[in-house]
Amino acid sequence: MSPVRTSRPGRKVHPVDRELHARLDELQRDPYPHYARARAAEGLTYVPELDSWLVVRDADVREVLRRPEDFSSANALRPDVMPAPAALAVLAGGFGGRPVVVTADGDPHQALRAPIVRGLSPARVGAVLPYAAERAAALLDGFEKDGRVELMAAYAGKLPGDVIGRLVGFDPADVPALVHGGHRLEELLFRPLTEAEQIAAAEDVVAMSHRVDAFVRARRAAPREDLVTDLITSVAGPGDDELTLDQRHELVAHLQNLLIAGHLTTTALIGTTLLHLLRHPRQWELLCAHPDRIPAAIEEAARYDTALQGFRRVTTRAVTLAGTELPAGTPVFLAFGGANRDGSRHPDPDDFDITRTAAARHLSFGLGVHACPGSTLAREQLRITLELLTRRMPGLRLADDQRIVMRTTLIHRSPETLELVW
Repeated sequence: MSPVRTSRPGRKVHPVDRELHARLDELQRDPYPHYARARAAEGLTYVPELDSWLVVRDADVREVLRRPEDFSSANALRPDVMPAPAALAVLAGGFGGRPVVVTADGDPHQALRAPIVRGLSPARVGAVLPYAAERAAALLDGFEKDGRVELMAAYAGKLPGDVIGRLVGFDPADVPALVHGGHRLEELLFRPLTEAEQIAAAEDVVAMSHRVDAFVRARRAAPREDLVTDLITSVAGPGDDELTLDQRHELVAHLQNLLIAGHLTTTALIGTTLLHLLRHPRQWELLCAHPDRIPAAIEEAARYDTALQGFRRVTTRAVTLAGTELPAGTPVFLAFGGANRDGSRHPDPDDFDITRTAAARHLSFGLGVHACPGSTLAREQLRITLELLTRRMPGLRLADDQRIVMRTTLIHRSPETLELVW
């Protein structure tokens, strides 16, 4: 990446541009050297791989987050790779495609956010935690005697989906398909796939959307005291009148976004946390000896290798940020992961240290009007996980016969697989 001081180039990521995709892969697998160069550069740095100006310093990221009227979230989920027309045609047969809480601004954002905040209130999160602890223990029971486990598939990829599914009110039998659909949607929007692979992913996404639509219509007919009923009421008002087609599209989009945020981010956070604790055995030993340090370890893990590396924003008017002039309509990428390695905020930022006292000031869960309403639920699942593993498997370590490969995405950064032994 090299600094550019002129107006934004118009180059877009195209599925057939293999050279650009190769550079995007390299950036996504290890973005931290890129962040360091951008922090050291004067002003902002334009990144062709992201077709955005990179906002990477802690102070600059905070400034953008505090100015939502100047930096819109409308492009927050803009695809890194635009699906082919054939895949888009498949997607047209599903539900969704409407603004969601992370892509809305102003009053519409507040209206979409309010039922989620209520649904993820301390009381409702507290009510689901016994189930989370029960599921975590059951998953651990399933492999504890084996002496070896691939953690992402056996645990990290299961617990968060089960928990958010329980909180929303889905039938547990539907959760695996919904989790699979979430992964497929992420692949479709953020990974270069062949046209055939895009079509297959789109078919899985459409199947997920129809499953969610059926659930929404059933809950409208028989409401309960739960999060999804609150969401339905916020869109369609109280009662059991049949939902309009547009309301169904809006609710499916809203629920798909909530589910994906609720399981993919937490799955990634569990994976990266265990990866770095076990890459630093003395830190793991310290945590096993002093489990009261688990909350601090969670904050340091979230800071050190942020699961959600960043979101896009687009300027609503001409602005100047870090000395760089940005015309209206300019896309920027807010690198939370880069801000969390900013030495002006975090001394020795590239050191993983669970005794760090200021890690809670990180930006891993956002800030301001778009701060993550599910951060407490994510932290609690990680707390349950670390309490179980430090107590029951203190001899846990990384398997020697593996090569750790990070997933090629900035949306949910985690190891592709994580082999552990004990």
